[in-house]
Amino acid sequence: MKKKLMLYLLCMLTFSACNSSGKNGKEETLYSGEIRIAVDESFKPIMEEELQVYQALTPEASITPVYCSEVEAVNLLLKDSVRLAITNRRLTEKELISFHTRKFFPESIQMASSGIALITHHCNPDSLITVEDFRRIATGEITEWKELNPKSRLGRMQVVFDNPNSGTVHYVIDSICQGKPLSSSLKARKSNEEVIDYVAATPDAIGIIGANWIGNKADTTRLSFNQRVRVMSVSESSEATPENSYRPYQAYLALKQYPLTNEVYILINDPKGALPTGLMTFLTGERGQRIILKSGLIPATQPVRIVNVKDDF
Repeated sequence: MKKKLMLYLLCMLTFSACNSSGKNGKEETLYSGEIRIAVDESFKPIMEEELQVYQALTPEASITPVYCSEVEAVNLLLKDSVRLAITNRRLTEKELISFHTRKFFPESIQMASSGIALITHHCNPDSLITVEDFRRIATGEITEWKELNPKSRLGRMQVVFDNPNSGTVHYVIDSICQGKPLSSSLKARKSNEEVIDYVAATPDAIGIIGANWIGNKADTTRLSFNQRVRVMSVSESSEATPENSYRPYQAYLALKQYPLTNEVYILINDPKGALPTGLMTFLTGERGQRIILKSGLIPATQPVRIVNVKDDF
């Protein structure tokens, strides 16, 4: 009797485990199932393109992206609310220890290279800036356009960015301001799209957004930008000139000549090797990387063709 009872309980547990492997009783595999992923909002345009193609190729897969700040994306991964996140940084040692104590071993895999773009009102004649001047603007040492250009007729700068917890802001604090806090006068919007809207309507504004957002969708060559705003050229030199300043064109990102360049990472914690791994394989594979190449960013594995262009300042 006891043996029959134990066998019955074992069968029930096995049956329950099989049914909990996926929603609607369907087992999650590399190419099927339903998952959520977290994506830093800075990468929304490219991820929407990627997911559109991926789900057309794998109709049995249902992927719901959660577009949020970088901090929230990593927190969702840490809480096991998602098993894949797209950010512009690797997992930190502290975050890895948190996973390891729970017997999880996540990976940080480079997917692409991107950059931070500085945008102004389309009528603003000031199109050149040094990295040092950008640092002084971000920390509040420069507050007037005349401090940047004595001939400027504009007044007080209105500096706007997407979100206090975004990867864009963390990049500026860590890589540009070297840990120094941002000026309290900077204004946060809810998204990169709202930053573009604000700058397009505000002559004194300067916006800080992901380079992924500035492309001109009507231009398949990716050699022009959003016509609603002006994209500034940035120089690492002490004085910005047309010869030593660069805009975030794909070639300048690839050659690291544009100084505000960063990486895009896939953070994945998928011990079962199921649908998150399938998506990661697509994103880093030939098809996924080709989409990144066509978007104007730099794929991690595909070559980039360099085209010489004349940049008008």
